[in-house]
Amino acid sequence: MREGLSRTRFRGQLLDLMTRKHHWAWPKFSSDAVNKDQLKVHFQQEYEVYVRDFPVFLARIYGHNPPASVRAMLAENIYEEDTGRLSLGVSHPELFLKMMKGVGYPRQEFSQIRLLAASRRYRKWLDEISGCGDWIMGAAVLTIFVEGSRNDRREIRAASKPPTKQRLEARVREHPLVRYHRVPARFMDLTRAHLMVENGHRHDAYHMVVNHAVTRRQQEKVLSALRKTLRLWLHYREGIARACLLKQS
Repeated sequence: MREGLSRTRFRGQLLDLMTRKHHWAWPKFSSDAVNKDQLKVHFQQEYEVYVRDFPVFLARIYGHNPPASVRAMLAENIYEEDTGRLSLGVSHPELFLKMMKGVGYPRQEFSQIRLLAASRRYRKWLDEISGCGDWIMGAAVLTIFVEGSRNDRREIRAASKPPTKQRLEARVREHPLVRYHRVPARFMDLTRAHLMVENGHRHDAYHMVVNHAVTRRQQEKVLSALRKTLRLWLHYREGIARACLLKQS
């Protein structure tokens, strides 16, 4: 059995990979460069691929019986995602639909969504990896990659505590939907909930993977799974960009 990388080096490789979680069209969806019809395509695919069922993905990983400390982290995440009772008392999928109502999309627009081809492939992979017997692989893909962003390095360096109410509301006002699409702030509770709890979840994600993928073989499997996830995610985002008739400048 080959000795694994140190925790610091392994975490560094994970964070390096996460800096590549960026697609050329993403800034367009965070600005006024797209209209509400294009935004709807983006949000429908996001909801159907992972937002609605994110607690289910986590529950599958929990069901593979990881160590007690990991189960505790997953249980807290599942509880918040499915009930919101660590933040605002409403599940995150439901808060997403509330935000969509604020944009102007009725709930029924999210009941029978047809996935794009690349979206189906990405969703299939998330189902496979969360259902496989290796909980570390599932945790790496779902809690590090899907929940995370290219800003993870900066975020995990920050203190794991929620922002003040004043700072939280300032962040809500800065959200692209509020700034560019005039969504009333009262519909943005999903952003509030994320800001209240997600920093702690970022720390938990890296802690559970880095502290349990300790052999070189385990670490290589995790990195390989994340590289595959990145490839599928980039194709997924490319499919959305094409469906919205966006072009790379």
